[in-house]
Order: sequence, then C-alpha cells, then structure tokens
Amino acid sequence: MNRGWDFCAIGGSESKFRTYHDLMAHKVRDILLISTPYDAWVMEEDCKLSERIVSEYRGLNLSHPPRLTWVSSVAEALAKLDERRYDLVIHMPQLQDMEDVNAGRAIKEKDPAMPIILLTHRDVNFPEGRPPWFDRHFVWSGDADLLVALVKLTEDAWNVDFDTRSIGIRVIIFVEDSPRYISSLLPILYKELVLQTQKVIEVGLNQEHRLLTMRARPKILLAETYEQAVQLFHTYEEFVQGVISDVRFPMNGSKDPEAGVRFLRQVKEHRQDIPLLMASNEPRNKGKAARLPAFFVDKNSPLLLADVQRFVSDQLGFGDFIFRRPDGTEIARAGSLYVLEKLMRVVPDDVFLRHCRDNDFSRWFFARTEFDLACKVRPLTEQDFTDVDNMRTYLVEDIGKRRKERQKGVIVNFNPKDFDPATDFMKIGEGSLGGKARGLAFLFALLDRAEDLETKFSGRMTISAPRTLTMATQCFDEFVTFNDLKYLADKDVEDGEVARIFELAEFPGWIREQLRAYLMEIEHPLAVRSSSLLEDAQFQAYAGLYSTFMLPNDHPDIDCRLDQLVHAVKMVFASTYFKAPKAFSRRVNLRTDEERMGVIIQEIVGERYGDYFYPAMGGVAQSYNYYPFGRMKPEEGVASVAMGLGKTVVDGEKCLRFSPRYPKVLPQCPTMEETLKNAQNTFFSLHMPGECTVKSFLEGENVVRRDVTEAEENGPLSMLASTYLPEQGILRDTAAVDGPKVMVFAPVLKHKAVPLAEVLGDVLEVAQEAMGGPVEIEFAVNMYADGRTPEFSLLQVRPMSALADLHQVTIEPEDMERAFCYSEHALGNAEKSDIRDIVYVRPDAFDAAKTEQIAREIGEINVRMVEQGRKYLLIGPGRWGSSDRWLGIPVGWADISGVSAIIETWCEELRVEPSQGSHFFHNITTLGINYVMVPQTGESRLDWDWITSIPAKRHGEFLAVAALDEPCTVKVDGRQSRCVMLPG
Repeated sequence: MNRGWDFCAIGGSESKFRTYHDLMAHKVRDILLISTPYDAWVMEEDCKLSERIVSEYRGLNLSHPPRLTWVSSVAEALAKLDERRYDLVIHMPQLQDMEDVNAGRAIKEKDPAMPIILLTHRDVNFPEGRPPWFDRHFVWSGDADLLVALVKLTEDAWNVDFDTRSIGIRVIIFVEDSPRYISSLLPILYKELVLQTQKVIEVGLNQEHRLLTMRARPKILLAETYEQAVQLFHTYEEFVQGVISDVRFPMNGSKDPEAGVRFLRQVKEHRQDIPLLMASNEPRNKGKAARLPAFFVDKNSPLLLADVQRFVSDQLGFGDFIFRRPDGTEIARAGSLYVLEKLMRVVPDDVFLRHCRDNDFSRWFFARTEFDLACKVRPLTEQDFTDVDNMRTYLVEDIGKRRKERQKGVIVNFNPKDFDPATDFMKIGEGSLGGKARGLAFLFALLDRAEDLETKFSGRMTISAPRTLTMATQCFDEFVTFNDLKYLADKDVEDGEVARIFELAEFPGWIREQLRAYLMEIEHPLAVRSSSLLEDAQFQAYAGLYSTFMLPNDHPDIDCRLDQLVHAVKMVFASTYFKAPKAFSRRVNLRTDEERMGVIIQEIVGERYGDYFYPAMGGVAQSYNYYPFGRMKPEEGVASVAMGLGKTVVDGEKCLRFSPRYPKVLPQCPTMEETLKNAQNTFFSLHMPGECTVKSFLEGENVVRRDVTEAEENGPLSMLASTYLPEQGILRDTAAVDGPKVMVFAPVLKHKAVPLAEVLGDVLEVAQEAMGGPVEIEFAVNMYADGRTPEFSLLQVRPMSALADLHQVTIEPEDMERAFCYSEHALGNAEKSDIRDIVYVRPDAFDAAKTEQIAREIGEINVRMVEQGRKYLLIGPGRWGSSDRWLGIPVGWADISGVSAIIETWCEELRVEPSQGSHFFHNITTLGINYVMVPQTGESRLDWDWITSIPAKRHGEFLAVAALDEPCTVKVDGRQSRCVMLPG
C-alpha cells in the first residue's frame, strides 16, 4: 500500500512549517558596493564589514548572509553588472562631486528594476529632492547593523505581497522621511523585532523550525510621505500589526507638522486594536500621542532603544501576555500557550472580556505566528456567545487543540521555564539523540503522517505513542568528562564497580535543574531507558544490552523523585561501560570509547491497579516472520503478546505468538496439553508503594513478577483470559465463569474485543514502507472495563537488519544428504565456513534445574574462544537467551560473544516456542549469527552420533568442546528459512 507520502520530510515537521519554506522567497544574496578606495578600505579593514555582516546574521539566526563586492566607480559597476547578476547596488558617492552622484543614473537606466541605495556619511538635503535613480537614502555611521537592516527592508518589500496573502504574515508600517533618523531607528527596529521573535515564535521547537519561523516575522514597510503611508495602510490593513510614525513629514508635496498625527488618527478610526507608536524629536508632541492614544518615544532620548524594546514587547505582543485589570494593574502573565490556557481558565470575567474586546489575544497569537488561531479569534465578540463562560470555554479549547497540533512530529527543545507537558517529544542538550531515541522521533513523525490509521480506527482504538523526554549525548559527554570517567572504556572493570563509580560521580547542575522542572509537571510513572549512538542502528544494533529502570514517580516529595531519576540516569550512563556492550563492540570491531549514551525518559503506558501499574498487554511485532506456521507467509509478520509490561516478551518468557493476518491460528496451542503448558502464567508490573527509596528500583526490585491470577480481581485479566473447564477438557472464551484462567487472549484475537491484530498489521505495513525494509515494533495496549476507547501505544520502532542483504543461497539435494544438521526453521541468510569448534551441552548431563550453571560454563569457554580467535557452533536445548531459566539457558551477550551459529534442540523438559521478539533475537539478527531450530517434528534433524564421535578437547560438567580438523560449512537460505551444516 503506497500512501504517496514524502518520507524525506518525516522526522521533520508538520505541514505548518513546510509552508514557511515558501516565505521570503526573494533574497538579497549579492550586493555591489560602489565607493572610493578609501571608503572600501575603511569598511573592510577598520569596520571589518564582511565579517560583521556574517557575524550579525549568525547572531540573529538569519540565513544566507549576502556577499559584498566592491568597485571604485560606476563604470566598474556597469562592467560587473555585465558579468553577473546582483540583487542590490549601494552607491557611496563623493557628495562634493555631483558628477559622481549623477553617475548612478546609468545603473538605473541599465536595469530599471535594480534597487539602488544612496549611502552617505552625513545627512544631505538635496534642494530638488533625492535623485530619482536612488530608491532609498541612508546615512552611514560605521555600524554593520544598518547594512543588515537595509537588506531586510529590501527583501520585505519584495516578499510582502505573497507572504501576507499566503499565510497572513503581519506588517509594521514605519513612517519617517529623515535619512538620519531612518538610519538610526531602522536597525533598532529590525534587531529588536528579530530578537523578540526569536524569544516567542515556536517556543521550544527545534533549530530548523526556529529558522523557518524566522521567515514569518512581521515585515517592516517604510513610507516617507503621508500619501505613501496611507497607501500602505489601505493595501495591507488586515495584516497591520503596528504603526510607527514620525510627526513632521511631507504631505501634499511639503512638510506638514501634523502629518503624523493625521495619519495615526486615520489608522485609529479604521482599526481601534492596532498599537501606535509616535516617534518625534519634539517632546511637546507627547500630549498629542496621549490624546490618540499612542505610545510616544523621543528620538533624541538616550532611552530610545529601551522605549522601542518596550513597545515591541508589550504593545505588539512579543513579550509575555500580561493580564491586567481595567485600571492597568497586572494580575498574571503567560509566556507560552500552555500557561495562557491555564490562566485563561481562572482570570476574572472583566479582565478576560477586556482583553477580548481589545483583540489582545489575537495580537499575541499573531506575534507567535499562530495565524490560524489568531484569525479565528480576532473577529469573535461576546455577542457571539450566550455568556462569558461559553466564550472562555471556546477559546480555551481552541488553544488546547492548537497546542497539541503544533508539536506533533516535532523534536521540541525542552524549556524548563514554561514547557508544555502535553508535548510529545522533547530534548535536553545538544548532540545526537542516540539510536533508540531516533527511532522514537521517527515514530512520532510517522504517526503524525498516518492520518488514515487514525480515521480507520476512530472510535475503536486510539493509536499514539507515550510522551517522551530525551537527553542528548551532550549530557553524557559533560558527565563523563567532568568526572574524568573515560578511562573505563578500555579497562576491565566489573559491572558493579562501574555502577558504584557512576553513582558517586557528580551530576551536572544544569541537567538536574531541567529534570526538576520536568518533574514539577509530570507525576506519571516513568521508564528511564538507554539510547546509545549505536542502539537500534540499522546494521549494528545494541538492543537490550544497556540498563532500563522504571520509576513510580509517585512520591509527594519532588526531591525524592528527582534523586530517583538522577540515579537512574547515572546508571544508564554507567551501562555504557558494562561488559556485555563491550563484548558486543569487539564483535562488530568498534571501540567502546566511540560509544556515547543518550537517555530516554518516557511515560509508562498502563493503568494503576491498587499498588501496581501496568498495561493490559505489552508485546513485540515484526513485519517478517522467521518461523511461519501452516498457511502463514514470512512477509505477513508475527506478533508476541503478554499481559502486563512487555518485559515478559523481550526477556523471552512465556507469551503468545500469532500472525496479525491469522490471529486465530496459534502454533503453540496445537493440543489442550500444549496450550496449558505454554500459556503465560506470570506477568510483570511496576510496584508503586509510595516510598522514597533509590536502591530498590536500581536493583529492579520494583518491577515485580506476579501470578496472572493476581490481576483477576481488579486488573485486566477478565478482558483477556479464557477459562479451562477440566471436567469437560475445554476452554471457554471468557473469564466470567469459574475455573483456572488461561492466557490465550481469545477475547482479543478471536472475538475482536479490540482490533489489535488489524492495528498491528496496518502499523507494520506503514512502518515498513517508511523504513524501506522489514521492521520490529514494541507496543502496549490499555483496555478499559468502563467503556473508554482502548489505546494502542507504539513504544519503539527499529529495522530488522538481518534481511538487509538476502543474497541468494542455494541448498543442493546433495547438501541435504551430507549435512550433519538440517533445519526448516533457520534465522538469517548466510554461507560461511568459519566454524572450527562445536560447543554443545552434553545430552547425558543436561539438567533443567541447572541452566544458570550451564550458562556460566559457556561463558568460561567463550572467553578462551575469543582470546584464540576461534568461531564456534553452540548447541543446546530450549530457548537460548531466555531470562526464565526454566525455558532455556539464560546466557547473556558476554557469554557467547564469539559464537558464529546457534542450534536450539528439542528437549522433553523445555518444549517452548521461539522468541523472535526478544532483544536476544534482535541482536542475533544484527550480528549475522544464525539461529537454527531442530524441533522434534518435521524434516529437521541433528546427527548427534557424528557430533559425539569427534574427540572432545574439553569435557566439562555440562559441556563438551569438539575441535574440527577442517571448518564446517553453514548454509542458510533466508528466503525459505532452511539451513544445512556440512562437515569440512
């Protein structure tokens, strides 16, 4: 299903930001400056004009600083114009030489559309008026800010028509006829406008969006006569955000001392809500301003800059929104939409109505480029509503809706002062997000684009992702550098000692304060997870190797909750230098000191049931099924689901596997006996005792394993389980009758109480299309007995990298005849001859009660194999890598880091289904380790006689190591999931 999406834009932004790409389309990129050699030298050597322009652009977050080209005469300028295109010509003639001034005419005659600016060292009064070939006249004072301002003024005039009509960009009309005052005030206005815009537009969003929304700042349009000012006002009246006007300027062809007063009065008559600023060098005009009314500034005052700043901030809406009583008394202020929404709910009616009548809300929204919201609010009056409460509710709901829309699919920079807790994805610090967080960021963007999913399942199931705060790698770098911990990258230190060192290390104060601000608003249970640079990367994923902690975050003392969170972050940092990831790094030929850690702080999906918190279901789904059953096809995908936290699935414990295409077909339930044996009987939940402890959660004691029957009284068991009726030997697809409960999820998969299988199928399809290959997702589901809409939450998405290169592997008939191992259930795709040893669990010595001892013995053998550089084949019963020692051998990555292929054999004591959704299997996929199952049924086989006939060079308590004279060959056909292993 091709939705025609532009996935290059995903991870990017919502449609609002994409429209900003079209704004300010015409830019001044090349300036031709005509001046004497002396002026050119002064500008370049003394003023360092080129450097200052670039510096000014960077400081104001403006893009594409223009390039300056100097010539010493108009004749040279004309020659340059023949060679290439310039956007703007600035002429600095010698005023005592009128021939030099008049020479500028030739440029206008050559290109009438070319803007030409006259730049002089002093204010000049031309008796006949400014020569007509000059479009503007400025006075040079040696300040690069002026050049930036005149460039921006030129660009604003070029772009104003399209930008106002397309999305409603605001306009500020500036009326002044004196070149000296224009040159003085314009840089102040532009700089203050840009700085104020930076503070407010898209507060907290990422750098890309700030740069884009800078294009949406108000434009300044300059008028030098009364007639020009009136024309600009009538042309752009609906877009005017403010007017700044001199008092004495030309009207009807001559200077009029009342021109400014008349113009401002005319504006006020048309639009009461437009803020006015009267700028004059005659203090007596302050009284005229008060009668309009208009804000007044004295152009000769040493406080001019501060006065202009105050007008832009307070009157044009760029500062905090200040709620005032009718007498002007301040009662509250808001710096963000979130705070405005909260305050708007509680301010007195008279204050609320006053701001509505004066259009203060819409002006504030316009300043923040919230054009749709501003335009919706602006025409509203109290007559449109039955009462004040209805009007207030309407505005609050609109603001809340916009708040949620504006940050969808966006990585928002965390702002501790006024962050919005409804924001989906926030970031602390600079640098990379890390692999897992990149996948989450992509996931949010994906959901933002997948509107058809939301529509399809509307009313049946909501599809979302839990709100997330990430700490970028800068936080890790500062912590490690400040505490001088980089030495741990290449030292062999036990995990417990590494954790102790990190626990005692000093945590950066600025990060701690940001986390405190976050916890002030968030009291939901939190998962603190790793996001290293390489974790969940496409071809070298470190899935499951680092620490994860779950915090109740429910204690009334914020210092307690903060201590817990800081300790959890430290321990995630510490896991960077644990033995398992170090072993993995060696396997993929990477140095541990190249690894850097980001951290994910994510709200846990679930509901509180008594003193425990967990979702109804958690699980993992893959778009490619390595072990299809019956009519299932590999490309139709597979899912594993369990009640409670998804730890049950990712740790390889008992759960239920099904294909989203065939949810009623359950391979692990062929008989009643198998169904009862394989069904989930325990689940994980987060204990929430309300205690202020750190040790318990660091050791994982607050994530507790419980019997499924404990969820019967007030948990979700009744919505998920079936009941076994032993006297009849059958299962009833309900939990409402007496009898043992069996977790086969019949109400969900068979009777579709929630459309889980359908949602999984669609989400996998969408994610696979977006990522360009097979994917794996982690998910959680909330279900409610009170009729609320069920919630499907996507927790993670990552590529299934084993299928990155399915080159053709051919298994010939003679291979099958000669093979000592043949399997129809093989993971991976490979043809290799690097195995020189076979390490196997001795069938005569295996004891299901001693799988932990077996794992330790394997680890000891692995150390020697790695030291000798010998790849080996590992053979043993049950589910490898399971955290449940009764399902298989609980090896970790450090125990098997030298393995090339693994065989899982059938065992009467450990009859279990494969666990494709576990982190163990994901890392096998990444490393190209082939995982081969030899079940009891079917054509698969393993020649134990041949294996045990090879002389053992080691014969341990549980294992034997057989050294081969020649390497054996392993062939795995990933397209058919078949494998043969051939003697050398």
